[in-house]
Amino acid sequence: MMDKIVYSPVGIIHTGFHDKKDAPIQGVFAKDARGEIEIFKQYADGLEDVEGFSHLILIYHFHRSDGNSLISTPFLDDETHGIFSIRHFNRPNPVGLSIVKLENVKGNILEISEVDILDGTPLLDLKPFIPFFDHRDNAKTGWLNNPNIDMARGEPGKHRSK
Repeated sequence: MMDKIVYSPVGIIHTGFHDKKDAPIQGVFAKDARGEIEIFKQYADGLEDVEGFSHLILIYHFHRSDGNSLISTPFLDDETHGIFSIRHFNRPNPVGLSIVKLENVKGNILEISEVDILDGTPLLDLKPFIPFFDHRDNAKTGWLNNPNIDMARGEPGKHRSK
């Protein structure tokens, strides 16, 4: 068994979100939320051909996580769930994943939208979003099937039942 895994950031994510309470819960609900990814110069060659993709998958470190819990309440529900069935930032390994829209590439700077990430977040990796690979027919959404959750707006429904 490994005791420790160490990663070094390949870049930093810059956004207008400085407080967790101000950031969107998911980028899909924040079409106009913009930001930039600054890829460190030593990794800039890895951006070759990235401009041909409309969306990117970002893997990053939740640098502002404040502990972890195996049971937590997600933003879209009033009920608690296991941490591995939600996308909360207080995880045993504070690793986040977001899909963002790539707007433009300027050297080692990627201009993005649909951002739900705090300013200054260390980027561990990015990958192209490829619908053919990343889509699954008949995917289940677990507790998110609750009819009281308004997925179109990313909000709990107005008429919650306990």
